[in-house]
Amino acid sequence: MAVRKLNPTTPGQRFKVAGQFETVSAAKPEKSLVKGISKSGGRNNTGKMTVRQLGGGHKKKYRTIDFKRDKDGIEATVKSIEYDPNRSARVALLFYADGEKRYVIAPNGLQVDQKVYNGAGVAPEIGNTLFLSEIPLGTVISCIELRPGQGAIIARSAGTFAQLAARDGKYAIVKMPSGETRMILVTCKATIGAIGNSDHQLERSGKAGRSRWLGRRPRVRGVAMNPVDHPMGGGEGRASGGHPRSRNGIPAKGYKTRTPKKESNKYIIERRKK
Repeated sequence: MAVRKLNPTTPGQRFKVAGQFETVSAAKPEKSLVKGISKSGGRNNTGKMTVRQLGGGHKKKYRTIDFKRDKDGIEATVKSIEYDPNRSARVALLFYADGEKRYVIAPNGLQVDQKVYNGAGVAPEIGNTLFLSEIPLGTVISCIELRPGQGAIIARSAGTFAQLAARDGKYAIVKMPSGETRMILVTCKATIGAIGNSDHQLERSGKAGRSRWLGRRPRVRGVAMNPVDHPMGGGEGRASGGHPRSRNGIPAKGYKTRTPKKESNKYIIERRKK
């Protein structure tokens, strides 16, 4: 996968770096797995804005993704690799041997017409989903469950991956994308391989309008506000605003916000790298 640097024929294209669609093999999604998605625009049920900087955006259809991969022991064939407007990763359309169709997050290296499998006794090959107890140590994994049967919630965005470092009794020790080392039950599932479309992080929108297409409205800096609106506002001339902090006064750099007595702290072996 590569990115395209466009010629500066317009101001909006001067700094634009766009992604390629060479791995995408289908133009339209599977109709049975698509549904409409509504937008709130950041408003609650009374019309009051409760989330700032949201609104607009291009109309989208939501692709129903199979994060659980619970069709164990049934062969599936990759029919297409598709673009998904709701996420940075590409999605793969699977046709199972029993006739069912499902979308899954496409790992890097997944090919059209490839056979993939889920469950126990599965070979640890790209695109297969199996239990952490059966994955060889040192394997690059993604789409990881935190609780058995919960569905993948870790390492799902473009280019991300984790690594299975060790096993200790009923726990597997996994190095997370953040650098954190954590214990996860070996009965949880994970997919072999890193998530595809890793060049997504190299893309540059090039103009403000492209952010509006994504549903992002303009964001006003705290230092440009009045003191009544933000702790960093006010001052004569262009002031620095003092220590960086959020609108609610919470420090923005170096301040730990995780609850010290959180129950899941005991599963964290090493915190993420700064």
